[in-house]
Amino acid sequence: MRSPIFVAIDTPDMDRARAIAAAVKRHAGGLKLGLEFFCHNGRHGVLELAELGLPIFLDLKLHDIPNTVAKAVQALAPITPAVLTVHAAGGRAMLEDAKAAAPAGTKVVAVTVLTSLDGDDLNSIGINGNSHSQVERLAALAREAGLDGIVCSGNEVKAARKQWKDGFFVVPGIRPADSAVGDQKRVMSPRAAIDAGASILVIGRPVTGAEHPDEALRAIAATL
Repeated sequence: MRSPIFVAIDTPDMDRARAIAAAVKRHAGGLKLGLEFFCHNGRHGVLELAELGLPIFLDLKLHDIPNTVAKAVQALAPITPAVLTVHAAGGRAMLEDAKAAAPAGTKVVAVTVLTSLDGDDLNSIGINGNSHSQVERLAALAREAGLDGIVCSGNEVKAARKQWKDGFFVVPGIRPADSAVGDQKRVMSPRAAIDAGASILVIGRPVTGAEHPDEALRAIAATL
């Protein structure tokens, strides 16, 4: 089994993305490519990095009416990412259509509550309760819609795993003990997230911002 760590390549610079990906190739479980990378480099950029042989987690967090999201997923061909994200808040019909439109080999997972949000942020957008209750609510919706799993912080993954034992749980907001939190609010260490039930960990700046990314990745992997 490959490492559960997917390295987040959050840069529009293709040369830098290629260099980071090549540096971590031996020890990463895969590469996470998000909006910043995709908006600049598109499908061709994704396919170029996929040539390195690592699984691709395409983190686009799609959220629109069901037909639009389904057509967007179809438009991603010929990419067959290992993992693709949509927003759970798009509703059951959108989630069902996204899964139906995805390639057979792609896990479609629903983003629940972003790790940059806390209870105050949720209240400000009209969501009562805390992040735990919202994640549990959206996890149940994703499961009912036939998705493969969810994206949530390490703080909620244990409870989500308890209600969805065979779910696929993507945990971002991972920070080793000596790393800066940055714009994340709900963070957890790599070991704690795995122990709580994470399927894969998404780690960006602690690896990509290091002078030697592969050494930083191996140091984190050694704690698992």
